[in-house]
Amino acid sequence: MTLPRSRNAVVVAHPDDEALWLSAVVASVERVVFGFGAAFDKPQKSEARRQAVAALPLSGIVNLEIPESGAGWKAYQTQPQLTPSGVEISDATLRERYETNYAKLLEGLRASLAGCRDVYTHNPWGEYGHSEHIQVYRAVTALQDELGYTVWFSNYVGAGNWTFVRGLAERLDWARRCVVRPDIATARALMHVYRHYGAWTWPRVHRWPACEVMYGQPPRSSPDRRHPLSGEWLLDLGRLRWWPPPWRSAWRRLGDPRELRGHTPPF
Repeated sequence: MTLPRSRNAVVVAHPDDEALWLSAVVASVERVVFGFGAAFDKPQKSEARRQAVAALPLSGIVNLEIPESGAGWKAYQTQPQLTPSGVEISDATLRERYETNYAKLLEGLRASLAGCRDVYTHNPWGEYGHSEHIQVYRAVTALQDELGYTVWFSNYVGAGNWTFVRGLAERLDWARRCVVRPDIATARALMHVYRHYGAWTWPRVHRWPACEVMYGQPPRSSPDRRHPLSGEWLLDLGRLRWWPPPWRSAWRRLGDPRELRGHTPPF
């Protein structure tokens, strides 16, 4: 099954997320929406990010430039408690900024995604558990029935939040599944821009896989048959590195009693 070519958009939390998680589609969509701009309490990084976004070889960029809340990922990676706005934040001041950002995301995305039929964004567990990735997914899906688009997400996962994702998979479903190839040329071109300005946030030894999986969730009013996410194959980010050696498979299956790792999925 091929990905749709209708009016579409990529929505990510931070600049460089599009290169890492959605390279298969980022060069072909009509809009690329960045949720957050200024890095929390890091003015030099904020300026580097601003310059990099201005230099990206992408069309249709919409930069909401919402200042980051300061809610990163380490404190919420292993077993986050999900909320309508993302994850539960224990610190009251941080929680207020985080929830305020959710309202800003809804406002900005409502305008940015009007007319779209397909929206590609972070997965429900925020790839490796980043609280702002999860928040963006929550905001995109909160507007889905109102705006009528299908939400698409990829199958990347961090080893540290595997237990959480395994439990979450029992409550997640999909209606369409596409095996796609990352656009490695585009991903590397974007990476070079971010590195040039000092805004690349991922390890230099990252290795894009030969293929990845995209899952489509249509609006709840859709008659499409739903399938559980449990039993699907995910890509373990810890093994998408040039070192240790890249011949170790990054594929890992959800719900398998042996938690198969290092095997090859049947596609």
